[in-house]
Amino acid sequence: MGQVYTMNLKDIIKEFQLETLYYPPDVEILVSNPDTNRPGLPLTGFFGHYEPSRIQVIGKSEEEYILTLTPDVYRSRLNDFLSRKPPAMVYTTNIMPDDILLNCAIEHGIPILRTKYATSEFIAMLVSSLHVSLAPRITRHGVFVEVYGEGILILGDSGIGKSETAIELVKRGHRLIADDAVEIKKVSAKTLIGTAPEMIRHYVELRGIGIVDVRRLFGMGAVKETEKVDLIINLEPWVQGKMYDRLGLETEYTDIMGIKVATTAIPVKPGRNLAIILEIAAMNNRQKKMGYNTAVEFNKKLMGMMEAEFGE
Repeated sequence: MGQVYTMNLKDIIKEFQLETLYYPPDVEILVSNPDTNRPGLPLTGFFGHYEPSRIQVIGKSEEEYILTLTPDVYRSRLNDFLSRKPPAMVYTTNIMPDDILLNCAIEHGIPILRTKYATSEFIAMLVSSLHVSLAPRITRHGVFVEVYGEGILILGDSGIGKSETAIELVKRGHRLIADDAVEIKKVSAKTLIGTAPEMIRHYVELRGIGIVDVRRLFGMGAVKETEKVDLIINLEPWVQGKMYDRLGLETEYTDIMGIKVATTAIPVKPGRNLAIILEIAAMNNRQKKMGYNTAVEFNKKLMGMMEAEFGE
């Protein structure tokens, strides 16, 4: 099993501006499950497939059901439910929990929170946030930039020019996300998000100059906190005589945590403007995602001309 990440419940309360109706004193509550649960069935006494590590959300449907229970049955089921120690209960649409619930929550030490948002809206926002905060992640040595809306992860040996290329891209109006260490999170079955560790965020190391603060030098528009990983560029030293791809018909991929990311190898030698090459690579990758592949279209034309000339 991979590493389990957690988020402090108080950070969730602050992010969503939740009203705290009860919070156990001197207790740190950590949330480790990115999903939520509406405890309709648990309130009936059925706990099959119940996951106690999820935040429990009470909406109008659950509240209407609670009103049909006698106080004794209600109290008994609440004690059974809260004894399983969910991290918190959140009441939506400004529903006010009754005294029986609050007293049971105090007895079992379960936070009771409230929000003005509708149930479905709140769950969607909370799950989206938790899936980012609690996502499995790895760290790669490289540089991560946003170019024309495409998140480009630049990899290569130390000293090959990754950071210098990033600075040139920033000067051309693009944005830096991370230099040296890129933290990549798997936020869904299809999406990887890249960011920088807090300690080095917005900083770039340039050999011979040292550490520079990109945000202060170029302004807030030159940096970005996170971006989807759309393309990987591998910078490698130019090798005389090596056969490099001239058409781009075959797309290579790199597997990161089970997700395949389009990958291009770019040979580096003096005189090549890497910033412009990466701009073209970003636009070309975006064009492919929109359904147009220049290499394929060119190959079709070439084959058509050859058939017209030699086919008969």
